[in-house]
Amino acid sequence: MTTATAATDLLNADLHCHSQVSDGTLTPEGLAARAAANGVQLWALTDHDEVGGLHRARDAALAVGLNYLTGAEISVTFAGITVHIVGLGFDIDDRALREGLERTRGGREERAREMAASLAQVGIHGAFEGALQYVGNPELISRTHFARHLVATGVCADTSEVFRRFLTEGKPGYVPHRWAKLGDAVRWIVDAGGMAVIAHPGRYAFTPTEEYALFTEFIAHGGQGVEVITGSHNQADYVKYADMAKEFDLYASRGSDFHSPEESHTDLGALPYLPGQLKPVWEGLESRIIRPQ
Repeated sequence: MTTATAATDLLNADLHCHSQVSDGTLTPEGLAARAAANGVQLWALTDHDEVGGLHRARDAALAVGLNYLTGAEISVTFAGITVHIVGLGFDIDDRALREGLERTRGGREERAREMAASLAQVGIHGAFEGALQYVGNPELISRTHFARHLVATGVCADTSEVFRRFLTEGKPGYVPHRWAKLGDAVRWIVDAGGMAVIAHPGRYAFTPTEEYALFTEFIAHGGQGVEVITGSHNQADYVKYADMAKEFDLYASRGSDFHSPEESHTDLGALPYLPGQLKPVWEGLESRIIRPQ
């Protein structure tokens, strides 16, 4: 296995964030400008199950001198848990990828209405209409939009409190959703010329056996990367998933998972660098990086 040089280890790449096209609060242009101002050298917009903002993101990135990779974050169901797979460096006009993402987005409105009905049972009425006020793309209404509504109406002080009290398994407002299959999501990305990456693996409540199964099945379908440094991980996670990247011979990725200046714990470009002795994803995607002229 090849190892990264010190220079590539220290690249300020941010390859996971969200715009108004899914559940972020900034436009693709606003994110590109913020990334550049924060010293990001390689950037990707990874909206949930959607590539509708990527042409704008590319143009904005190049205008501010940012190297750019296409990206998306696809929701899949594995062992009964929602897992996110980031795709990087793919052809955004690939038909199978676009059709797959469209199918994955399907059902979000029905789920959102069920979430609102559940919240109404505990005295929180009008949540669906309230959440819609925060949605840039109605096809992608999500728990985040409900959370913003609950904060704005004073039900909770912040989004962290929302997810402690509501919208998670066993709490009012939680409704599960059947997403894409892991193999399908990885195949869409790979067949479109990109690299599939397991997003923030430290977030999932898997047993060690289930996590091992996730990694092995992901690799069997053609997955090649894992997020090691991300806004969802702590120091122990950095060490654990750096070791797993080496164990499974996966490329290592880095991304803030930035959604909003007011809500996100980690800003664009503010993460620690990748540890040494890893293969950065950008080495495997060198030919897919779009660079300013």
